[in-house]
Amino acid sequence: MKDNSIQAKEANQKLPLQGAGGRPPRIIISGGGTGGHIFPAIAIANALKAIDPATEILFVGALGRMEMEKVPAAGYKIIGLDIRGIQRDSIWKNVMFPVKLLGSVRKALQIIKDFKPDAAVGVGGYASGPLLYAASMKKIPYLIQEQNSYAGITNKWLGKSAQKICVAFDNMEQFFPVGKIIKTGNPIRKDSVNIAGKHMQALELYKLSTFKKTILITGGSLGARTLNNSIMAGLDKLIAADVQIIWQTGKYYYKTIIEKLGEDHHPDIKIREFLTRMDLAYAAADIIISRAGAGTIAELCVVKKPVILVPSPNVAEDHQTKNALALVQEDAAVFVADRDAEAKLVDRALELLNDKHLQKKLSTNIGKMAMPNADEVIAKELLQIITNN
Repeated sequence: MKDNSIQAKEANQKLPLQGAGGRPPRIIISGGGTGGHIFPAIAIANALKAIDPATEILFVGALGRMEMEKVPAAGYKIIGLDIRGIQRDSIWKNVMFPVKLLGSVRKALQIIKDFKPDAAVGVGGYASGPLLYAASMKKIPYLIQEQNSYAGITNKWLGKSAQKICVAFDNMEQFFPVGKIIKTGNPIRKDSVNIAGKHMQALELYKLSTFKKTILITGGSLGARTLNNSIMAGLDKLIAADVQIIWQTGKYYYKTIIEKLGEDHHPDIKIREFLTRMDLAYAAADIIISRAGAGTIAELCVVKKPVILVPSPNVAEDHQTKNALALVQEDAAVFVADRDAEAKLVDRALELLNDKHLQKKLSTNIGKMAMPNADEVIAKELLQIITNN
């Protein structure tokens, strides 16, 4: 497995000035479904544009998913496929899956015929599979950006025909051909992790005291029920400990929590539906409590704050647990199981706040895992693929 710094140097040696027929390179980026897929996809697109502004980029997503809104907001065109994943809670919900899959592959083939891409990228999510399969049928070279420490079935299958597979964790040889793997890390939102010199600005934004310790709780844009329930259960302990909380509840849970607690439950408890300035939330925190999505972990490694990870059990192949354990085995994070969180999370957080030695060890070790330039490395590798084909 190649290190990303070596790969970046190699990729810089020969980047394409043009695609087929002398025109600018054309690239399809496929996937989405969650912010963890969409933000890295947009980061790769931005990196491609930074290298060559003439590069033509088309996104392919799933109809009804958040990429259909987020991608155009970032300035890129997107086409939607009528596809969704296997529903594990009901056999009957999957009756139409084969029909939708076949229809999506056909539409992907038409997209490729019309757009004539020089290469494709799959970042995960429902649309990635049909598009990359169609690309393989049309002999279009493609790259897979595998974000998690445990690859899903679709990516393992598609990896056999991929030119390169960009990964964020070690030991991915168990899923992919070793000669195709490059450890690049996961692309991040660089504005979200730019926290240097912003601590006082962050405290002012949230009206926090410089004399109290601060915990950031974030469960993503939609929210995490377990994290919210755990904080609710331990709220009195947190208040009694005289600590400050930035509590991002997520879209699904904010209204219910506000109805229970009120807008101003306590001056040290800052309840927010969504954090528009993630950089300032990170900058304010002494410790962070989070889910263990791959994109979030990539940001946390760059932020270098002590973190407690509570992986979601409601994801394919339980990949968040595997992501979290990849950090735990490097003494880079504290692990609390979802099933134990309501009883143990707040106590564990307060213990960590009072353990300076452990905080320093976690900060140092998680920082060693940071790979902040993944978007640029992946973009250059993709352009190298075009050159080689």
